[in-house]
Amino acid sequence: MAKKSKAVVFDKNPGRNAQTYGIARQLNTDEDLIHEPSVGVVGTKGDSQCYMGVQRKVEAIHEHLRQSIGDGPDQMRLRLVQPEYTVATSDGMRNGTREMRYSLIGREVTHDTICEHLSASGLEGTIAVVACDKPPVGTLAGLLEHNRPSIIMSDGPIRPGRDSVTEQPIDIITGFQAAGNLDEDFKKRIAREACPGYGSCGGMFTYNTMQTFIGVVGMQPLHMVSPPSDDARRMNEFPQQLVAYLKGLIERGHTPRDIVSRDAIRNAVIVSMAVGGSTNVLLHAPEIARAAGFKSFSKEIMSPDEFNHLSQHVVPVLTDARPYGVYSMVDIDEKGGVQVIVKELMNAGLLNGDTLTCTGETLAEQVARLNTADVDGTVIYPVEKPYKDTGGLRVLGGNLSPEFSAVLKLAGVEGGLENNRFVGRARIFDGEQSLLDALETDPGGFANNDMVIVRYEGPSGAPGMPEMLDSTSRITTLCRERDIVVGMMTDARFSGGSVGLVIGHVGPEAALGGPIALVEDGDEIIADLEANELNCTQLQDAATFKSRQAAWDKAVADNGGIHPLCGDVDTRLLNRMRRSAVSAVQGAGMHPDRELWVPEPREPEMSGFVPQNKYREGTQKAFS
Repeated sequence: MAKKSKAVVFDKNPGRNAQTYGIARQLNTDEDLIHEPSVGVVGTKGDSQCYMGVQRKVEAIHEHLRQSIGDGPDQMRLRLVQPEYTVATSDGMRNGTREMRYSLIGREVTHDTICEHLSASGLEGTIAVVACDKPPVGTLAGLLEHNRPSIIMSDGPIRPGRDSVTEQPIDIITGFQAAGNLDEDFKKRIAREACPGYGSCGGMFTYNTMQTFIGVVGMQPLHMVSPPSDDARRMNEFPQQLVAYLKGLIERGHTPRDIVSRDAIRNAVIVSMAVGGSTNVLLHAPEIARAAGFKSFSKEIMSPDEFNHLSQHVVPVLTDARPYGVYSMVDIDEKGGVQVIVKELMNAGLLNGDTLTCTGETLAEQVARLNTADVDGTVIYPVEKPYKDTGGLRVLGGNLSPEFSAVLKLAGVEGGLENNRFVGRARIFDGEQSLLDALETDPGGFANNDMVIVRYEGPSGAPGMPEMLDSTSRITTLCRERDIVVGMMTDARFSGGSVGLVIGHVGPEAALGGPIALVEDGDEIIADLEANELNCTQLQDAATFKSRQAAWDKAVADNGGIHPLCGDVDTRLLNRMRRSAVSAVQGAGMHPDRELWVPEPREPEMSGFVPQNKYREGTQKAFS
């Protein structure tokens, strides 16, 4: 049954209608339709290659939409609005700088911009073209809150570069890992050759993790996820398909919150594990769930215990993909696309195929209609004989992560786990810049089994929770060159391109007095992946904990209520983030008074579906 429109209804006031008539004339649409519900296209823009293909796709979709509205047969009686764009920063050009604090904030700014446009324009139908990795999440959150028929298309990944000397495929991660090399000619060559063309990051980094997530959750047609940005289908075929899908959504009255159900989100999280996806999915999934009406991700969608059980015992990694493997998203596209991964997981009993998607089909029906190929065994592996036996992500509790927020990308670990356990010595850095300085001036000062701790870089502390691709890439290169293991943990976050024994989102963050703020140089740090805990041995002693806490409290009191090691705030945006950011386990978004606002909270619909990997019988556990 169609739902009541939230569209803006224009009356006969000539003042309010004057520009509406003018827009109709400029867009070459029927003036008699200006009082009908409106539809339009939105896109994301920024200052990097990620966004260079967006505008032309938005314009192509806009033109198809224009031709599809009117009084003719099979046309939609709707009012067309001009395309709108949001802005975002470039992670690649900002990693390792203070400007990186604006990266996650970009998700929030995109959300605000989308919200303003959708709500003020009263859009009854929206097609969104998204690029990079934060704007898509902000866009989806805004669409979920507006909750009128809408659909998303990925702008597409960039193709890999190629080293002109070795002939090996390279990408932006290759560039960051080359930062510590002393050969300036080598560094210049890699920088010049790593990112040809245009499109968003090409490996299974955060962009492709989240595009796969959005496809599996049902808001993007699966076949539109993996083709590269410059693929002709994105201009010649997909615009017309998107308009047709939007028309169907409007006719059926299907809204984003009909599609983004509890089981749909669970499906998307499971696929994120299976592709060895970015740790950032643990920030973005709770924010998407909140916008979909769920008050608690861990209580209503998936608990940490269930997440870890699935990752440890049920869901393997199926893709040999960068940064932990060899191939890029364009290779996955050549082998049939992400729908191949979805099909393989469904056949193994790991996904609920009955969830609704933006095409009007269930997930299983969409996969079947696409004549989805089987896995090839080289780029995409079968569940029965996977690329890696366990899922790519793990969340950790323990006395350093009492919020159970800490996340490790297990698929990217290259060493250091003996019997699933790392024991090391804390080496403290208060802020990322001090770590970068040490890696630049004294790389030999890092020793085997050091656990580098970078703190005061969380959502409130930085503020902005920057990702640390520069730091992790330098540490990775150092470890490979010297055959040592140096771990890293932080209250900040990581790029989807980070590899190594790196643990992010440790919470509560240092700026709010979390235990990470109380660790001292030389303390013993234990990461136990059997118990899924992250602990500091010294903080297990109550007297030690109490004395260190008292010293921290005094430093805060003496500095007017904020710890002196927190980052400077010199813009309204940074001030807003510092004062309103919620914890990483809640998505690290900006919410007034640190209270999560949930639009029209709803009860999760329990389908009774439980992932059952038929190749690993006896490992299942019942979850409600």
